[in-house]
Amino acid sequence: MILHEELVVLAGLAAALVIATVAAVILRVRAGSARNPVLDNLSARIKAWWVMIILLTGAFLAGHHAVIVLFALVSFAALREFITLTPTERADQVAVFMSFFVILPMQYWLIWIGWYGFFTILIPVYAFLVLPIASVVFGDSRNFLARTAETQWGVMVCIYCISHVPALLTLDIPGYRGHDPLLVIFLLLVVQSSDVLQYVWGKLLGRHKIAPAVSPSKTVEGFAGGVACATLLGTALWRITPFRPLQAAGMSLIATLMAFCGGLVMSAIKRDRGVKDWGHLIEGHGGMLDRLDSVAFSAPILFHLTRYFFVT
Repeated sequence: MILHEELVVLAGLAAALVIATVAAVILRVRAGSARNPVLDNLSARIKAWWVMIILLTGAFLAGHHAVIVLFALVSFAALREFITLTPTERADQVAVFMSFFVILPMQYWLIWIGWYGFFTILIPVYAFLVLPIASVVFGDSRNFLARTAETQWGVMVCIYCISHVPALLTLDIPGYRGHDPLLVIFLLLVVQSSDVLQYVWGKLLGRHKIAPAVSPSKTVEGFAGGVACATLLGTALWRITPFRPLQAAGMSLIATLMAFCGGLVMSAIKRDRGVKDWGHLIEGHGGMLDRLDSVAFSAPILFHLTRYFFVT
C-alpha cells in the first residue's frame, strides 16, 4: 500500500500541476484567440501529466500488483501502436498474437512473482528465437528479416523495456523496504521533466539543432538545459531514493541521457514510417509511445544499475 511519503510526493506533484495549469490558462488568455503552437504543446503536456499522476496514484493506492497491471495495459497499448505502424504479412499473425497474448502477460507475470532470473531473459533470449520461428513456418520469405526485426523491436521496446518500470517494485534494497513506489516516481519525474525542460530551453535559447533530419525541435541548448535541470531536480530528490546526493545525481544524469537517446531513436522510427505521432490516445499529444519512448530507454538502465549497486 502507498505510504505517507508517497502521498506527500504525489500531493506535491499535484500542487505543482495546479500551478502549471493556472499559469497555462493565464498565458492562453493573454495570447487571445490567436493560435500558439508553444502554448498548445504546453497544455497538452500538462494534461498528460495529470493523467499520469491520477493513474499512478490510483495504482499505488491499490498496491504493487495494481501498478504491474497498469503497466501491462500500458505495454499493450504501446505495442498496438508500434505494430499498427509497421507492415506485417499474414505469415506474421501468429508471431503478433504471441507477442500480445503470450509474451506480454508472461513477462508481467514473472515480474508479479519477482522471478528476476527469468523476466530479464524471457524476451531477449526466448522471444527473440521463438518469434521468427512462428513466422517462418508459413514459408513466406518476402521481407522476412525486416518483418521479424520490426516485431522483435516492438516487443523489446514496448514490453521488455517498459516492464522495467514496475520491476523497480521488486528490488529488495536494504534500508529502503516499503518505499519502492518512490523509486518509480523518481524515475518518471526525472525523465518526464527532462523531456519538458528540453522543450522549454529549446524554445527559449535553441539555436543549434542536434539531428534536424530526425527531430527538428531538438537543439543543443535545449538538450543541455533540460538534462542539467532534470539532473539537479533528481539530485534534490535524493531523500526519496536509496541513493546519496551524488549517487542520485549520477543516476539522474544517466537516466536523462538515455531518455534523450530513446526519444531520438523512436523519432527516427516514426520518420521512417512517415508519421509524426505513434497514435492519438492522448488528445493533441500523440499516443502512448510518444509519452513513454524516453522512459522505455531509461527504465532498464536505472533498474539494473540500482540492482547491481544497491541490492545485496
